[in-house]
Amino acid sequence: MAETMMVLTSANGVSDEEVAAALDGIDADAPRRLSDCAVEVGVRGARPTVALAGVDINFVEVANRAKKLLIADMDSTIIPVECIDELADFAGVKDRISEITEIAMRGEMGFEESLEARVALLEGLAESALARCYLERISLNPGAQKLVQAMNKSGAYTALVSGGFTYFTSKVARDAGFAHNRANVLNMDSGLLTGTVVHPILGREAKLEAMDELCAARGITRADVIAVGDGANDLAMIEAAAIGVAYHAKPALKEAADVVLDHSDLSALLAIQGMAS
Repeated sequence: MAETMMVLTSANGVSDEEVAAALDGIDADAPRRLSDCAVEVGVRGARPTVALAGVDINFVEVANRAKKLLIADMDSTIIPVECIDELADFAGVKDRISEITEIAMRGEMGFEESLEARVALLEGLAESALARCYLERISLNPGAQKLVQAMNKSGAYTALVSGGFTYFTSKVARDAGFAHNRANVLNMDSGLLTGTVVHPILGREAKLEAMDELCAARGITRADVIAVGDGANDLAMIEAAAIGVAYHAKPALKEAADVVLDHSDLSALLAIQGMAS
C-alpha cells in the first residue's frame, strides 16, 4: 500500500482527463474520486514534481491522515475580507488601515504593533457600525461551512482563532459551526470604540499557544492537528501543525505550509484528510 497520497483539488472541478495527465509516468494506485472537485491517488517512491493549470496538487502521508483538531484563521480564510479593513471603510480611513494591514500580512511589521496602529484609527466609531459591517460585509468563504460541519461530525474539535475581534469571531463561529472561538477584544466606552484593544494581544505566537492549549485539553498532540490560514500571523501554527494549509495565501506562508491551496475552496481540507465531500 502506498504511504503517500497525492490529492488533486479545484473549485472548478477535477476531470478524469486532468487526473490522467497528472499521473502520466508516475507509479501510482488507481485514482479514488472523493467528489467532483477532489481526487486522491496513492503514489509510490519519491514524491513526483507535478503541476497542472487550475488544479492544486498536494501530497500527504497516509498515516494519521484524518485529524482530531481543525484550527482556522478567520479573516481572508474563513471569510473573504479583513474585518478591520471593512470597519475602516465605515470610519473613513480604509486606505490608511489597508496599507498597514498589507504590510503586516507580508510579515514586514509586527502584528501587535500593526494592530494597535490600526485600531487607534478607529477611535470614536460607533458599535452600530460593527453591526452594519457584519450584516453588510461578512460572509463565509465557499466550503467553510461544509468543512467545519464535516469535521464536527467526524468527532474532531473545531476552533476559530483570529487576530481579529471577538465581535466578529463569535458570529462567524456560530454561522460556520465552530465549537470554539477566540480573538482580540475591542475596548468600548458609551457605545464608541476607544481606539484600543484588551491586552495581551492575540497574535502569531498566541495562535500557536491556543493550538497547544486546545491539544492539551483534548488529550491530543500537534500530530493530530490540521491548521489553515493565509498570512504571516498564521505562520507559527501552520509550521507546528501536522498538516499546515496555506489557503489563497501570502508567499511567506506558502513556503512554510505542507499544503498550498490556490484553486480550491475550503472543502479541499476534507479531501486532504481523505474525506469525501
